[in-house]
Amino acid sequence: MAQEIEIEFKNLLTEQEYLRLKNALDLQEVPAYVHTNHYFETKNFDLKKHGAALRIREKNNQWQLTLKEPHEEGLLETHDTLTEEEAKSWVNGDIIPKPLVAKQLNQLGIDFAELEYGGTLQTKRIEAEYKRTIVVLDHSMYNGQVDYELEIEAQDKETGEKVFHQLLEEHQITKKDTPNKIKRFYSSIQNR
Repeated sequence: MAQEIEIEFKNLLTEQEYLRLKNALDLQEVPAYVHTNHYFETKNFDLKKHGAALRIREKNNQWQLTLKEPHEEGLLETHDTLTEEEAKSWVNGDIIPKPLVAKQLNQLGIDFAELEYGGTLQTKRIEAEYKRTIVVLDHSMYNGQVDYELEIEAQDKETGEKVFHQLLEEHQITKKDTPNKIKRFYSSIQNR
């Protein structure tokens, strides 16, 4: 799919909250899969200024370039598939424009030539269907940091929000300000 609207609700968790949810939702036996995000930005953080983020995700030897932009329903995601060689080229600084993402970046006034590789975030992810949503438990590692996160992915905002708040309430989890992964990643670099 070249473009999609992503509707999700997120909350950072402590390790104890993560383990408690994993047990309560009976996800101990669900295998985690690992994906690696490679992030890109300009020197002046032009993507951030637009509320956008650009990554290459490596999952099961598949490589996908994704631009995330704000949308009234959630996030607009634009995807281009990459070969492993293209992905490695991007990481090594030879950024080759891909058609769908290039079109969106042009609309934002961002030049591919100004993009720079920022680094890597690796996530161990557990996913399961839950009350007409997908519940996601993430354990992420980046720049010497470790964090845990709950995500609820939904087809519509109302269902996702309801399930999200029910889970937090039922498991006594405080709602926390939860920047997205790319913001947490870049903050960890700036705080060094």
